[in-house]
Amino acid sequence: MAVNKPIGDNARKGAVKKRTQLKNPLTKTSTKRNRKGGQFIAIKKSAVKYKGIRKEK
Repeated sequence: MAVNKPIGDNARKGAVKKRTQLKNPLTKTSTKRNRKGGQFIAIKKSAVKYKGIRKEK
């Protein structure tokens, strides 16, 4: 369960619910994706995963 207190410390606890990430097999980078429409939002330049975003299988 995510608890987001104290307010105003710019720290999120828990996963972002409306986004997923997957690994691009060609470039070996993580890609952020919107769950509702399936649109790609952002691509990482390095091979490091996004924090707090669940993985697609």
